[in-house]
Amino acid sequence: MKGKAVGFMATRVQHALEQLKTTGVRITPQRHAILNYLMESMGHPTADEIYRALEPQFPSMSVATVYNNLKMFLEAGMVRELTYGDNSSRFDANVTDHYHVICDQCGKIEDFSYPSLKSVELQAASSTGFEVHGHRLEVYGVCKSCRDQ
Repeated sequence: MKGKAVGFMATRVQHALEQLKTTGVRITPQRHAILNYLMESMGHPTADEIYRALEPQFPSMSVATVYNNLKMFLEAGMVRELTYGDNSSRFDANVTDHYHVICDQCGKIEDFSYPSLKSVELQAASSTGFEVHGHRLEVYGVCKSCRDQ
């Protein structure tokens, strides 16, 4: 099973890189590594966390390089930016409809699936006259690791 997951991830990264190439974006080793790290990471990393993780492999890469690539991935619709009002955006390469559960103690974020809340968006639009573009659902609690300490 683990081999299938690795193969799926490599295919997903390759597909994303091909998508970028068709828009004229040059695929640098740093760009490839950032995208790969994002797609493998289930922890919704910050730009600084990505930089620190990749710096040993790319000592000449700057934090600005990471930010610029994340901005490009955002504009291409390949990642989502999760902001929590603390000036440290987190990035999620899972752009399918899903939701997040967040630990109040350590800040860990995990994805979970739940049926779409499209009806809530439609009700919000109907009730307010807004043109609704989407929604974000977050559930808060204490993760198993923090509870076990």
